[in-house]
Amino acid sequence: MPAETKRTHHLNLQETQLEMVSDPYTQAGEDFEGKLREAQKQLEQLQQQRAQLEQQKHYFEDLARRKEEFVSGQIEMCEKLSGSLTAIDREVFELRQELDDLDQTRQAFAAHLERLEKIEPESWARETLGQELNRSNHMLDQAEEEFETAVAHFAGGRTRGLFGGPGASRPKHKPSGEFRSMFRNGLAFNLPVVLLGALALILYLLR
Repeated sequence: MPAETKRTHHLNLQETQLEMVSDPYTQAGEDFEGKLREAQKQLEQLQQQRAQLEQQKHYFEDLARRKEEFVSGQIEMCEKLSGSLTAIDREVFELRQELDDLDQTRQAFAAHLERLEKIEPESWARETLGQELNRSNHMLDQAEEEFETAVAHFAGGRTRGLFGGPGASRPKHKPSGEFRSMFRNGLAFNLPVVLLGALALILYLLR
């Protein structure tokens, strides 16, 4: 009986030793799986970080593109506004200058109109008729000259239609001496033609 008891203890010791020998492999497998899971987790984190970096890259690239478009539009719009302001300033200056000229012309026309309307030829006395005619014609000539000057001045502007086009010049009264001189010059020039015509008529009638 004692011999059998010792053998049983010996077998139990070997089983215990076998269990102790197999434990290191089990622990190594568990460590490998843990490291693998940790590596997969880190890989997922890296992939998430990469995706975030890609998003940030696209975001900043879009910002850079929008900034470039803004700068281009800013330059173009500034050039348009600057050119328009220069043109507007020039137009405003010309309008003000033309307005000043129109105002001065209006004052001059109003003064001429007032003086001419006050002339009453029917009230002139026979004794002063020549003086009144000379004075009145001088006033009329002044008004006509200033009117034609204004028409020529505004002919190329936007207000050229205000004057109804250039006015017909009033016939000037020429002195009798100048008229006789012009008559003699015309007669001397046309006399040979008249004589030849008369001679041709006489020869025609004598046939």
